[in-house]
Amino acid sequence: MSTAPASSPPDFVAWFRSVAPYVNAFRGKTFVIAFGGEVVADGKFLELTHDFNLLAALGIRLVLVHGARPQIEQRLAQNNIEGSYHHGIRLTDAETMQCVKEAVGRVRVEIEALLSMGLANSPMANADIRVAGGNFITAQPIGVINGVDLMHTGCVRKVDVAALQDRMEFGEVVLLSPLGYSPTGEVFNLTLEDVATATAVALDADKLIFLTDTDGVHGKDGVLLKELTIAEANKLLSGKRKLPDDVGLFLPCAVRACEAGVARTHLVSRHTDGALLQELFSDEGIGTMVVESTLNTLRDATIKDVGGILQLLQPLEAEGILVRRSRELLEREISRFVVLEHGHRIIGCAALYPFADEKAGELACLAVQPAARDHGYGDVLLKHIAARAKSMRLQKLFVLTTRTAHWFIERGFKEVDVEQLPAQKKTLYNYQRRSKVFVLALR
Repeated sequence: MSTAPASSPPDFVAWFRSVAPYVNAFRGKTFVIAFGGEVVADGKFLELTHDFNLLAALGIRLVLVHGARPQIEQRLAQNNIEGSYHHGIRLTDAETMQCVKEAVGRVRVEIEALLSMGLANSPMANADIRVAGGNFITAQPIGVINGVDLMHTGCVRKVDVAALQDRMEFGEVVLLSPLGYSPTGEVFNLTLEDVATATAVALDADKLIFLTDTDGVHGKDGVLLKELTIAEANKLLSGKRKLPDDVGLFLPCAVRACEAGVARTHLVSRHTDGALLQELFSDEGIGTMVVESTLNTLRDATIKDVGGILQLLQPLEAEGILVRRSRELLEREISRFVVLEHGHRIIGCAALYPFADEKAGELACLAVQPAARDHGYGDVLLKHIAARAKSMRLQKLFVLTTRTAHWFIERGFKEVDVEQLPAQKKTLYNYQRRSKVFVLALR
């Protein structure tokens, strides 16, 4: 992660503060990150090592899964062995298996060496990454496909979850190679996507991340699709449009992982320095994220939503947190509201009252159902209202509150005097409630 230039400390401070919510959210979470042998062959793994070190330092539990395809191809060529594929799957005979073992071993040693660096005045200074490995993956042969025996080519049969959890509890980064072992002592050649997906599912990982040749999944118009639901991803995969090879390889795995309970899967470019950090620690992201489904819908409120909005507001009004609004008033002002639905049930709302002459807008009635308050929905509503205010060319957003001052302060609002309210709003200010006034500058 690059720092802001020393000449612009305010930008650096703003950026550093902006990543804090992600740091807190990710601490103690499990991420499975898969990357091909090309990353090591291209000399790009050193930069990636810096990012892994940062993630580990932030308390994220890491499982790294590496591939070794180019190294295997090189080893085969050195031994004058022609690689053989059947339906896109490598046919691994005894000679090929020996080359696989040698290539995977060499790649693993290179990765462990880079993860062990601790040079002063470098991003790895004082790094204390301990890499764990072992026979965590039990495999079985794929067997015979359309009359062709794939021999030592296998697939994941079982992941030793308890052993992996033990290693991560000790603060170790687990490094998995594309090899699996059978109870009979055989070794099988696996694909990194199979190992990564099976491991993420078995661990119930919070994220599965594939580092790819492209920067994610693109739509027909060539625009990067920042988020895909499982249904949308399946539609792409079943369509007639030819997808890039890595998307065709990794997107089905991303879908499979989400269907099995992994919260988020990501496809991120391996060619962009810091892409992993940009994807994880920014709202916009830089790749494609696959989620199970988008059950949440943020939309303009209609008159039919008045009942649902009242159910959200009335408990807060009873506590004195919000000013009481009658059904009639709410019906008249419904065009000011947006609602957040989850499975056709209103779980949040907010309203924007513009004061165009003074280029200001009031954020009002921001409310989220109690059971849903730990999911960041308040931030979603705030972001939407701020965007709407900016589209109306308003320059600041203000809010009056008696009980939630810290929530707004944590999101960049500054307390101001009542005298700084728009003139029309100032005449309506209730001095008995003594609401505090907070303002957010819109950039």
